[in-house]
This record gives sequence, C-alpha cells and structure tokens, in this order.
Amino acid sequence: MSDPLNERDEPADGDEHGDGPPPTPFDHPLFLPIILLGLSVWFGYDGWLNNDEHMQDHLTFNRVGFGVLVVAGAWYSYKAWREIKAKREQASAVDEGGLPPVS
Repeated sequence: MSDPLNERDEPADGDEHGDGPPPTPFDHPLFLPIILLGLSVWFGYDGWLNNDEHMQDHLTFNRVGFGVLVVAGAWYSYKAWREIKAKREQASAVDEGGLPPVS
C-alpha cells in the first residue's frame, strides 16, 4: 500500500518546480497595463467626448487623469514586454540544453 503522506507530489502544469501555488491571471505581466489603459479610455471619453452637463464640472480632472494613465499604461506596457521577452529568452536557453541565467 502506498502512503499518501510520504508520496512526492508532481508539480502542477503552470508550476515548474512545485514550490508554490499555480499562477493566477493577476500574476500576468500585462494585467496592470491593460487595467491602466482601459481606465485611460474611460477618462479620455469623459474628458473630451462626453457632453453630459453634469460631467462638465470634472473636465480638468478627467483630462489630467487621462494623461497620467496613458503615461503609466505605456510605461508598464514597456516593462511587461521586457519581462515577457526575458522569460522567452530564458525558456529558449533552457530548451537548448543550457543552464538558465543566474539573476
């Protein structure tokens, strides 16, 4: 008979080394940029396209928020792209039989 407490668990599909929980969508590098750029679309619509008389009091807030969110979204998109590229290069180095780079 096998004892389930003494058996070694195999790592999950998304977990290479079995030393942590599986990743969630919140762990993806593009999660934050997508949220920021989505909010910038909302602020941009309210700042320049919306003709609602109640929103006219908040034009400056929406226009400044749009600018801040576009810049932050672009910055985090660049950082996410670099992270994804680094992971691909690391994976290709491991696939070629080399050792992963030490960070």
